[in-house]
Amino acid sequence: MMPDAGKTPSAEPAQIEPGTLYVVSTPIGNLRDMTLRAIDVLSAVDLVAAEDTRHSRKLFQQYGILTPMISFHDFNKTRQTPKILKELQSGKAVALISDAGTPGISDPGFYLVREAIHAGIPVTAVPGATALIPALILSGLPVHRFAFEGFPPPKKGRRRFFETLANEDRTIILYASPHRLQRTLQDLLTFCGDRNAAIVRELTKKFEEILRGRLSELLTEAQTRPLKGEIVLVVEGKPKKDTE
Repeated sequence: MMPDAGKTPSAEPAQIEPGTLYVVSTPIGNLRDMTLRAIDVLSAVDLVAAEDTRHSRKLFQQYGILTPMISFHDFNKTRQTPKILKELQSGKAVALISDAGTPGISDPGFYLVREAIHAGIPVTAVPGATALIPALILSGLPVHRFAFEGFPPPKKGRRRFFETLANEDRTIILYASPHRLQRTLQDLLTFCGDRNAAIVRELTKKFEEILRGRLSELLTEAQTRPLKGEIVLVVEGKPKKDTE
């Protein structure tokens, strides 16, 4: 028998361990998607490392979180990481958050987590919202096997990136910035063929939108009107007959 078999999962307030890095997921749009445990942890730790403190302050005000914040983003991660590790090694508990979703996925959180592990610092996750799984579900494409590839390279390595995707038989998930969306759709169409796909944008927000169709149809739509906000692309894997 498993040790916890038959036991009810704990609903007690989070117990904070000194000297631990907490990787905390935050809402991707709708602030009501914040978990109770995330609120507990962010309220109880000594310090929060936030990708954009101005952005996160709105979330903190929503839930009455008063914990001090420092910035931690792509442009200062090498400078801030030693400072954060020093705080952890002194016994302080620190939480890491990104602007939206789960830290470490297409953001600098991975760098801090890796360095904390190398330094022997305990790291734990407080799971919650992330954009890629809801987008996959809403796409209507197969979900049993998928490959998440993040943002395509803007320049160097971009051609090789899409050439590799052309042979991927799992459902493909990409993040896309609005100003590169048309180019990304065109590259997918060029290298992968006219596959079924979906554009999922502004998840959980007021203007959430899911566009489904062939890549050629989605490209035409993107050329017809501006598609703004946070965008996830979900693309059908290489058809079995092509693989054979």
